[in-house]
Amino acid sequence: MSVLTAYARRLAVSAMLLALTACTTTDIASVEEPATAPMTGQTNDPAPGFENVKAGSEEDFILSVGRRIYFTQDSAKLDTVSMTTLDNQAAWLNRNPAWLIKLQGFADDSGSESKMKNLSQQRADAVMAYLVSKGVDANRMWAKGYGADREVRDCTQRSCKVQNRRVVANLRTERDAI
Repeated sequence: MSVLTAYARRLAVSAMLLALTACTTTDIASVEEPATAPMTGQTNDPAPGFENVKAGSEEDFILSVGRRIYFTQDSAKLDTVSMTTLDNQAAWLNRNPAWLIKLQGFADDSGSESKMKNLSQQRADAVMAYLVSKGVDANRMWAKGYGADREVRDCTQRSCKVQNRRVVANLRTERDAI
């Protein structure tokens, strides 16, 4: 390699390094992403973008507590995971008594339409009974089973169908019209 080629290569590398130091990712990030609130290092810090969620709001319920409970096939029995979520829902609802709650039960397509409708109602009723047992006033809630009418996923795999076997808790400020 000639001295001139080696010199040209060093000059090119130096120019690239100089160009790279002029660009920083923080300059790019400040343009592309909003500033985030400083984190305290606590595990309950809000996720970026959710710093302004008001306590006691519907968003707070969804993000902090969760609103879905899942069931095994052909069952309305609550498992320990569901009960933990429901314990959190009950505590949140008891702290925020202005909210009403509609419990919507659903099923997969593993049986007849009438069987799935009855099962989805049993699931919604089981969730309501559990919340009442945890101190939530029954007059603040109502339960409705929809069967397999409102599938989250249309699928045949067993692992996929579990997403349709659920109760969804929806907050309301007034009861639905009958």
